[in-house]
Amino acid sequence: MTATTLRLSAQGLSKIFTLHVQGGVKIPVFHNLSFEAHAGRCVALAGPSGAGKSTLLRSLYGNYLPDSGHIKIRHRSGWVDLANALPREILDLRRYTLGHVSQFLRAVPRVSALDVVAEPLLAVGADEDKARNRAAELLERLNLPERLWNLAPATFSGGEQQRVNVARGFAPSYPILLLDEPTASLDAKNRRVVIELIAESKAKGTALVGIFHDQEVRDAVADDVFEVESFKETVA
Repeated sequence: MTATTLRLSAQGLSKIFTLHVQGGVKIPVFHNLSFEAHAGRCVALAGPSGAGKSTLLRSLYGNYLPDSGHIKIRHRSGWVDLANALPREILDLRRYTLGHVSQFLRAVPRVSALDVVAEPLLAVGADEDKARNRAAELLERLNLPERLWNLAPATFSGGEQQRVNVARGFAPSYPILLLDEPTASLDAKNRRVVIELIAESKAKGTALVGIFHDQEVRDAVADDVFEVESFKETVA
Protein backbone atom coordinates (compact mmCIF):
# COMPACT_ATOMS: atom_id res chain seq x y z
CA MET A 1 0.00 0.00 0.00
CA THR A 2 1.21 3.51 -0.81
CA ALA A 3 1.04 6.40 1.63
CA THR A 4 -1.60 8.11 -0.52
CA THR A 5 -4.13 5.34 0.22
CA LEU A 6 -3.69 5.56 3.99
CA ARG A 7 -6.84 6.90 5.64
CA LEU A 8 -6.45 5.95 9.32
CA SER A 9 -3.35 5.16 11.38
CA ALA A 10 -3.54 3.97 15.00
CA GLN A 11 -0.16 4.01 16.71
CA GLY A 12 0.71 2.67 20.17
CA LEU A 13 -2.83 2.88 21.54
CA SER A 14 -3.43 1.99 25.18
CA LYS A 15 -6.64 2.36 27.19
CA ILE A 16 -7.23 1.94 30.93
CA PHE A 17 -10.57 2.42 32.66
CA THR A 18 -10.49 3.84 36.19
CA LEU A 19 -13.37 2.78 38.46
CA HIS A 20 -13.65 5.84 40.69
CA VAL A 21 -16.64 4.46 42.61
CA GLN A 22 -14.61 1.35 43.50
CA GLY A 23 -11.59 2.95 45.07
CA GLY A 24 -9.89 3.99 41.85
CA VAL A 25 -9.22 0.45 40.61
CA LYS A 26 -7.69 0.56 37.13
CA ILE A 27 -8.62 -2.00 34.48
CA PRO A 28 -6.31 -2.08 31.43
CA VAL A 29 -8.29 -2.84 28.26
CA PHE A 30 -5.61 -2.90 25.55
CA HIS A 31 -1.97 -1.93 25.37
CA ASN A 32 0.27 -0.58 22.59
CA LEU A 33 -1.99 -1.44 19.63
CA SER A 34 -1.01 -0.26 16.14
CA PHE A 35 -2.67 -0.83 12.76
CA GLU A 36 -3.66 1.02 9.58
CA ALA A 37 -6.74 1.30 7.38
CA HIS A 38 -6.39 2.02 3.66
CA ALA A 39 -8.74 3.21 0.97
CA GLY A 40 -10.77 0.42 -0.60
CA ARG A 41 -10.04 -2.13 2.12
CA CYS A 42 -11.83 -3.44 5.20
CA VAL A 43 -10.00 -4.23 8.45
CA ALA A 44 -11.85 -6.70 10.70
CA LEU A 45 -11.11 -6.42 14.41
CA ALA A 46 -10.92 -9.92 15.84
CA GLY A 47 -10.35 -11.38 19.29
CA PRO A 48 -12.22 -13.00 22.18
CA SER A 49 -15.19 -11.37 23.87
CA GLY A 50 -13.93 -8.75 26.31
CA ALA A 51 -10.66 -8.16 24.47
CA GLY A 52 -11.55 -4.51 23.89
CA LYS A 53 -12.74 -4.47 20.28
CA SER A 54 -15.72 -2.18 20.92
CA THR A 55 -13.62 0.07 23.14
CA LEU A 56 -11.06 0.33 20.35
CA LEU A 57 -13.73 1.18 17.79
CA ARG A 58 -15.20 3.86 20.09
CA SER A 59 -11.71 5.28 20.52
CA LEU A 60 -11.33 5.47 16.75
CA TYR A 61 -14.57 7.49 16.65
CA GLY A 62 -13.45 9.83 19.41
CA ASN A 63 -15.90 8.64 22.06
CA TYR A 64 -13.05 7.42 24.28
CA LEU A 65 -9.73 9.18 24.72
CA PRO A 66 -6.77 6.77 24.65
CA ASP A 67 -4.37 6.95 27.57
CA SER A 68 -1.44 6.86 25.17
CA GLY A 69 -0.82 6.70 21.45
CA HIS A 70 -2.19 8.46 18.39
CA ILE A 71 -5.19 8.06 16.07
CA LYS A 72 -4.40 9.93 12.87
CA ILE A 73 -7.27 10.50 10.46
CA ARG A 74 -6.86 11.77 6.90
CA HIS A 75 -9.26 14.75 6.82
CA ARG A 76 -9.67 17.38 4.12
CA SER A 77 -6.11 18.18 2.98
CA GLY A 78 -4.26 17.06 6.11
CA TRP A 79 -4.29 14.86 9.19
CA VAL A 80 -6.13 15.14 12.51
CA ASP A 81 -5.00 13.24 15.61
CA LEU A 82 -8.08 12.23 17.60
CA ALA A 83 -5.91 11.81 20.69
CA ASN A 84 -5.55 15.58 20.97
CA ALA A 85 -8.24 16.97 18.65
CA LEU A 86 -10.51 19.80 19.74
CA PRO A 87 -14.27 19.06 20.02
CA ARG A 88 -15.02 21.19 16.93
CA GLU A 89 -12.43 19.20 14.95
CA ILE A 90 -14.06 15.92 15.99
CA LEU A 91 -17.49 17.21 14.95
CA ASP A 92 -16.10 18.28 11.57
CA LEU A 93 -14.47 14.86 11.13
CA ARG A 94 -17.75 13.10 11.85
CA ARG A 95 -19.67 15.32 9.48
CA TYR A 96 -17.42 14.93 6.45
CA THR A 97 -14.91 12.09 6.90
CA LEU A 98 -15.65 9.57 9.66
CA GLY A 99 -18.87 7.56 9.69
CA HIS A 100 -20.00 5.07 12.32
CA VAL A 101 -22.59 2.30 12.46
CA SER A 102 -23.05 1.36 16.11
CA GLN A 103 -24.87 -1.63 17.55
CA PHE A 104 -27.74 0.58 18.70
CA LEU A 105 -29.71 3.28 16.89
CA ARG A 106 -29.58 6.65 18.59
CA ALA A 107 -32.07 9.07 17.07
CA VAL A 108 -34.06 12.12 18.08
CA PRO A 109 -37.53 11.03 19.27
CA ARG A 110 -40.44 11.56 16.87
CA VAL A 111 -38.13 12.00 13.84
CA SER A 112 -39.13 9.68 11.00
CA ALA A 113 -36.89 6.85 9.80
CA LEU A 114 -36.55 8.56 6.41
CA ASP A 115 -35.32 11.78 8.05
CA VAL A 116 -32.95 9.88 10.37
CA VAL A 117 -31.25 8.35 7.33
CA ALA A 118 -31.23 11.60 5.32
CA GLU A 119 -29.90 13.77 8.17
CA PRO A 120 -26.12 13.23 7.64
CA LEU A 121 -26.54 14.15 3.98
CA LEU A 122 -28.46 17.32 4.82
CA ALA A 123 -25.78 18.21 7.39
CA VAL A 124 -23.21 18.58 4.59
CA GLY A 125 -25.50 20.63 2.37
CA ALA A 126 -27.10 17.99 0.15
CA ASP A 127 -30.30 18.88 -1.68
CA GLU A 128 -33.27 17.80 0.43
CA ASP A 129 -34.98 15.82 -2.34
CA LYS A 130 -31.74 14.02 -3.25
CA ALA A 131 -31.05 13.24 0.41
CA ARG A 132 -34.52 11.80 0.95
CA ASN A 133 -34.31 9.83 -2.30
CA ARG A 134 -31.00 8.33 -1.19
CA ALA A 135 -32.54 7.47 2.18
CA ALA A 136 -35.54 5.83 0.51
CA GLU A 137 -33.25 3.83 -1.80
CA LEU A 138 -31.30 2.39 1.13
CA LEU A 139 -34.36 1.62 3.24
CA GLU A 140 -35.89 -0.19 0.27
CA ARG A 141 -32.69 -2.17 -0.31
CA LEU A 142 -32.66 -3.16 3.35
CA ASN A 143 -36.26 -4.35 3.05
CA LEU A 144 -37.78 -1.94 5.55
CA PRO A 145 -41.49 -1.71 4.66
CA GLU A 146 -42.41 1.66 3.14
CA ARG A 147 -45.26 2.02 5.63
CA LEU A 148 -42.60 2.48 8.34
CA TRP A 149 -40.53 5.15 6.61
CA ASN A 150 -42.50 8.09 8.01
CA LEU A 151 -42.67 6.65 11.53
CA ALA A 152 -40.20 7.23 14.36
CA PRO A 153 -37.85 4.21 14.62
CA ALA A 154 -38.08 4.20 18.44
CA THR A 155 -41.17 2.03 18.00
CA PHE A 156 -39.47 -0.46 15.64
CA SER A 157 -38.16 -3.94 16.40
CA GLY A 158 -34.44 -4.42 16.98
CA GLY A 159 -33.88 -5.70 13.45
CA GLU A 160 -35.84 -2.81 11.93
CA GLN A 161 -33.88 -0.28 13.96
CA GLN A 162 -30.62 -1.86 12.87
CA ARG A 163 -31.61 -1.52 9.23
CA VAL A 164 -32.25 2.20 9.76
CA ASN A 165 -28.90 2.40 11.53
CA VAL A 166 -27.08 0.75 8.63
CA ALA A 167 -28.85 2.93 6.06
CA ARG A 168 -27.87 6.08 7.94
CA GLY A 169 -24.21 5.01 8.08
CA PHE A 170 -24.00 4.19 4.38
CA ALA A 171 -26.07 7.15 3.12
CA PRO A 172 -23.05 9.47 2.73
CA SER A 173 -19.92 8.19 1.05
CA TYR A 174 -17.62 8.66 4.04
CA PRO A 175 -13.89 8.25 3.34
CA ILE A 176 -13.71 6.18 6.57
CA LEU A 177 -16.51 4.05 8.01
CA LEU A 178 -16.49 2.24 11.36
CA LEU A 179 -18.84 -0.72 11.76
CA ASP A 180 -19.74 -2.23 15.13
CA GLU A 181 -21.62 -5.47 14.42
CA PRO A 182 -23.57 -4.03 11.47
CA THR A 183 -25.37 -7.34 10.82
CA ALA A 184 -26.47 -7.92 14.42
CA SER A 185 -30.23 -8.66 14.57
CA LEU A 186 -30.44 -9.04 10.79
CA ASP A 187 -31.73 -12.04 8.87
CA ALA A 188 -29.76 -13.73 6.11
CA LYS A 189 -31.35 -11.65 3.34
CA ASN A 190 -30.40 -8.35 4.94
CA ARG A 191 -26.95 -9.60 5.93
CA ARG A 192 -26.32 -10.10 2.21
CA VAL A 193 -27.42 -6.51 1.54
CA VAL A 194 -24.92 -5.24 4.12
CA ILE A 195 -22.17 -7.30 2.49
CA GLU A 196 -23.10 -5.69 -0.85
CA LEU A 197 -23.04 -2.18 0.69
CA ILE A 198 -19.58 -2.81 2.14
CA ALA A 199 -18.31 -4.05 -1.23
CA GLU A 200 -19.73 -0.97 -2.96
CA SER A 201 -18.11 1.32 -0.38
CA LYS A 202 -14.73 -0.35 -0.89
CA ALA A 203 -15.10 0.11 -4.64
CA LYS A 204 -15.62 3.86 -4.04
CA GLY A 205 -12.42 4.03 -1.97
CA THR A 206 -13.82 3.95 1.55
CA ALA A 207 -11.56 2.57 4.29
CA LEU A 208 -13.59 0.40 6.67
CA VAL A 209 -12.84 -0.90 10.16
CA GLY A 210 -15.36 -3.25 11.70
CA ILE A 211 -16.31 -5.88 14.24
CA PHE A 212 -18.02 -8.90 12.67
CA HIS A 213 -18.85 -11.77 15.01
CA ASP A 214 -20.62 -13.51 12.13
CA GLN A 215 -17.77 -15.50 10.58
CA GLU A 216 -19.52 -15.74 7.21
CA VAL A 217 -19.86 -11.95 7.02
CA ARG A 218 -16.25 -11.42 8.14
CA ASP A 219 -14.95 -13.82 5.51
CA ALA A 220 -16.98 -12.02 2.83
CA VAL A 221 -15.88 -8.46 3.63
CA ALA A 222 -12.49 -8.48 5.39
CA ASP A 223 -9.31 -7.75 3.45
CA ASP A 224 -7.22 -7.60 6.62
CA VAL A 225 -7.73 -8.97 10.13
CA PHE A 226 -6.30 -7.25 13.19
CA GLU A 227 -6.23 -9.37 16.35
CA VAL A 228 -7.06 -7.40 19.50
CA GLU A 229 -5.31 -9.24 22.32
CA SER A 230 -7.00 -9.31 25.71
CA PHE A 231 -5.14 -7.40 28.40
CA LYS A 232 -7.06 -7.86 31.64
CA GLU A 233 -4.66 -7.35 34.50
CA THR A 234 -6.33 -5.28 37.22
CA VAL A 235 -4.22 -2.59 38.86
CA ALA A 236 -5.09 -1.25 42.30
